[in-house]
Amino acid sequence: MVRLLSIIAVLLGLAGAVMAQDACLSDSKDDQAIEGRLAILDAQDAAGRPQKPYVLLLSQPVCLTAEEPDDSVDSSKSIHIFSSDDAVHQQIAGFVGKAVQVRGRPFPAHTAHHHAPVVMDITAITAR
Repeated sequence: MVRLLSIIAVLLGLAGAVMAQDACLSDSKDDQAIEGRLAILDAQDAAGRPQKPYVLLLSQPVCLTAEEPDDSVDSSKSIHIFSSDDAVHQQIAGFVGKAVQVRGRPFPAHTAHHHAPVVMDITAITAR
């Protein structure tokens, strides 16, 4: 009986790990959605110059699976957002302090200009 319970516990642990991995964002998929509260941070780049990045503050941590495994993010409660689409970029400031949903493609931070472990180039932002 103890052996059976041990096997069940291992299988449940594996199922939980698979479910958690499936819930991760991926740097290889477009149009992923995530919700949080939008804030502006007071930050600096590597040269000490001030920057004011838009950051989505999450109520629950998120993970990111990257094509390059060393770049994967196990857990982050913030996502640095920006938009390369001018129309979307113009909308972002109007949502500061509000609960929002953003859609886009996340990727791991890789420069001093990225101010959260996960960065997302968003294609849409809406109030929640």
